[in-house]
Formats: sequence, C-alpha cells, structure tokens
Amino acid sequence: MKQWVVGLLAFWYVFPLFAQQPKQPSEPERLTVDTFTRQDSLRGSLRPERTCYNVLFYDLNLSVDPATKSIAGSNTIRYRVRTPFKRMQIDLFENLTIDAITQGGQSLRYTREGNAIFVTMKAAQEKDNIEEIKIAYHGKPREAVNPPWDGGFSWSKDSTGNDWVGVSCEGLGASSWWPCKDHLSDEPESMQMTFRVPRGLKAVSNGRLQEEREVGDNQTEFVWAVSYSINTYNVTFNLGDYVTIQEQYRSRDYQYLDLNYHVLRYNEEKAKKHFEQVIGMLDCYEWYFGHYPYWRDGYSVVETPYWGMEHQSAIGYGNKYQNNPFGFDFILIHESAHEYFGNSLSVSDPAEMWIHESFATYMESIYVENTHGPPQAIKYLMTQKPLIKNKFPLMGPRGVNFQHKDTDIYYKGAWLLHSLRCVVDDDNVWFMALRKVALERKHSLVTTKQIIDILCRETEKDLRPIFDQFLNYAAPPVLEYKVTEKGDFIEVQHRWIADAPGFNMPLKYRFAYGPWHTLFTTREWQTMLIRRSQGWLNFAYELQYFGARPLVETAQKTQE
Repeated sequence: MKQWVVGLLAFWYVFPLFAQQPKQPSEPERLTVDTFTRQDSLRGSLRPERTCYNVLFYDLNLSVDPATKSIAGSNTIRYRVRTPFKRMQIDLFENLTIDAITQGGQSLRYTREGNAIFVTMKAAQEKDNIEEIKIAYHGKPREAVNPPWDGGFSWSKDSTGNDWVGVSCEGLGASSWWPCKDHLSDEPESMQMTFRVPRGLKAVSNGRLQEEREVGDNQTEFVWAVSYSINTYNVTFNLGDYVTIQEQYRSRDYQYLDLNYHVLRYNEEKAKKHFEQVIGMLDCYEWYFGHYPYWRDGYSVVETPYWGMEHQSAIGYGNKYQNNPFGFDFILIHESAHEYFGNSLSVSDPAEMWIHESFATYMESIYVENTHGPPQAIKYLMTQKPLIKNKFPLMGPRGVNFQHKDTDIYYKGAWLLHSLRCVVDDDNVWFMALRKVALERKHSLVTTKQIIDILCRETEKDLRPIFDQFLNYAAPPVLEYKVTEKGDFIEVQHRWIADAPGFNMPLKYRFAYGPWHTLFTTREWQTMLIRRSQGWLNFAYELQYFGARPLVETAQKTQE
C-alpha cells in the first residue's frame, strides 16, 4: 500500500498498542468427514456414478401452482459420456415423486437412496457419446425456513394480495426442487427454463426471456435461457406482479449492457431511484475486475420475498430499498459482486466456499473506497471485524455436503484479503493481481491453490504461509512482543504466534502520527533497536488482521 494512503487510512483508528488486550478465541472446533452422514457423502462426493458423465445442457419445464404450493413437470439432461457406464446418479429430494425416467422414449429402472437416485441404462453409454435422459416428477418442494440461509420455496403474498414466490437453495441444493447432478463440479454449458404460472403474474428466471405465451384456460408460459455455464444453485424461479424497468450501462470501452429490474408493480418509482447506484457499482467492478461477466445474458435484479441471493444474471433482491450508513445498499453490492466471484469463478467443492464469500465481501470495501475514499473503506472493514468468530478454519472438509457454521468466510476472509494488500504494500501490484485472478479464471471452476498461485506469481511474494494460517487454522495469528527502554532507543522483541509453518506476515509500526515503518516478523523471536521518536509506539492494528499480546508493558516517555 502506498505510504501516503496508509497514513490516511490510519487516521480513523489509532490505538496505542499497549492498550490492546485481544480476547483469545475459544478452543477451535474440528470437523472431519466422520461428522457427516451417508446422505452428505452421496451428495458431496464424486463417485463413479457421477464422474462417468458431464452435463452439457438442462431443459427444465415446470408448472408452478401457488394455490397448492406444488410443482409438476420434467427436466431433460443432456450429457457427454466420460467413461462407459450403465448406472448413473442424479439427485432429487425424496419428498418429490418421480413419475418416470426415460431415454429415447424407453422407461429406465431406478432405485432411490434418500435424495440420490441411481438410474440403470438399457444400453451401455459409450465414451464421448452425447446422450439425454428425461425425468418427469411432481410434488410439494421444501418450504424455506429462514431464507436464503435455510432455503427452499418462499410462498408469499405482496401487499396487494398477489402471489409472490421465490426460491433460494444455496447449500440446500438445486435438487430440493429439480432433478439434476447436484454437485458444484459440473455446470451445464447452457440451460433453458420454461415455467407455466397463473395468468396475470410474471415468471422471472436467469438469462433472457425467450418467449411469453398464453397456454390453457388460465396460464401463461415463460421461457428463459442462459447462454453461459451456470451453477445449479444459481438457477432460480420468481413469480409476482412484476413490472420491468429497463436501462443500459455503457462500459469504459463503449459497449452497452442491458439492465433489467423486475420489481413489484407498486415499487416501480421507488426502484427507479434506488437502483441508480447500479451504474456506479458496475463501473467500479469493471475498473478492478473487467467487464461484467455475463454480458450476453444481461444484468438483472429481481425483487424477492427473502433478503437476497446471487442468482446468476437474476440477482435476488429483498432489502426493501434501504441504504446502510455508508450510503449504499449492501445486498445489491454484495450479491452483484458474486457475479465475478461465485458465479464466474466457481468452486468445485463446498469446502472452498471461502473464495465466493471472502472476495464478494472484500469487494464491498473496494466499492466504498471507490465512492467514498480510503478512510471510509477502513471504517467499513472495522465494522465487520467484531463479527469474526475464529472457531473454524475457513477451509472445510472435502467430499461431503459441507456448510460453514458461521460467517467467518465472509468477514475473516475479507480481512485476509485486506491484510494481504498491506503485505504486498503496492496498490498497483495488488489490484492488478486481483484482476488477473478474475480474468484468467473467468467462467471456470477454480481451486484455492489456483487462486493462491496467481496472487503469488503476480505480486512476486510468497503469500502461502499467510493463506495457510487463515484458511487451515481457526485461531488468528497473534503478535507477541516485549518493549524495553534503552536510552535513546527502544528494544522491541517480537514474534508471531501462529500454527502455519513459516508464517511471516510483515506489519507496520510508527510513533504517534509519524511515518510508517515495516517490521518483518516471523514465528521466531527477533530483536530490533528502534531510535526513539516523538509519541507512543503503535502497530497498524487497524490496517491488518491480528491480535497483540505484550509480555511486558513499559511506559514510554514522549519526547519534548
């Protein structure tokens, strides 16, 4: 970070180090694969019945009846055979009834094990062939308990009594409402969604509306399509008395992106004013991370009866048009950030969901810095710091249906990225490295190792020990130090208490409001003589994420 920027940032929060007595975290809880059930393993593992095929296309076709809170229809799965097989796994919650599974018009035998369905083919599926199966089903999908965190269908009414329906299923899984290969590692290259709903209401889904037509006596059919790969949990359905506000965003290189805001009819004027911040947000994200990644499908916001969700090209929005004390709508900014990290860059295992949430949360502070300046960005980050729990590592166990138990992948993850910015100590290098991550891994699955490798390469710094500590251990790094007065000098003994081998995060110190200097601290005790300057000695606790523990508190005399 540039020296003058650091000085400005520190203006907001200057704490004498001797006064800092951080609360140490409780004993971290450990999660292993033994913690999980057979159903978690069937859902989260890549068994041969799943790795034998790659999904190319889904064609979801549903009738949705709000009166009975039920759905009925089919999904056709087009796939490429990776290895020859006669048995495959698809996923659908057991409270939904399968009517038939067919291939080429012929019925296929299948067995259920909870939410996993094992289908036996009539003929061997040969390598590299492109095949299809169709699953017809019906039932009442799971109702959301506390959406979007404990998701499912939200069957609601708007303030005028019209049906207002939305679905959120991150963590819960897309198989809670439609049959699919419900694993993050396999995204279809494209998808079509057809919904038949009561006439007079509008169904909104991902991508672009292809067709709207009247069917039967009292129904309307809406056909939506996405032209990019998509995470199954990002596939969404919304129903309401919607009106659509249309705008365009002009990129920095004079390309035009279609913007659509699907809002409840009585909120149209309010939404027009509130969503003016979208243009500035898109410009900010484009500057740092490149073009909005779903340009062909456009950018859309859909008003939902739950708080929000990052549904690709159809952002779920339910924050009631409220800005936070920093002057922006948190849900709008955060969920839109997921279009880059979470949707464009997607993890292949829920153990690595820190990538989705840490980067999206960190992008909020980037937006604040872009609109209100560096001091406000630090102030914003500081509001999140008390929310960090330090009870679990940011990385979870692999190969199971894992869901993080707290919000550390949001706030601790954002502070990890901010601390790395301070370690790199050059904003041009740091933000170019982030841009490389976003562009090199655009529209692809990404692993933690790939993210770290790109950042280390672009910054020309070995950041791996720092990532190791934050991702694989629950406890935070703690600075342990001792200060001794020696005439005109101060002797500082210092080390990191950290679990990660080779942990060596540098940190900044200064006297009062003087210039910043860097201390290169490791896990081994080091001693440094510092010529006294005016004021008290303090470390940049507000600029990086760490705790501090003095061994001896020695009062310092302020020079006259």
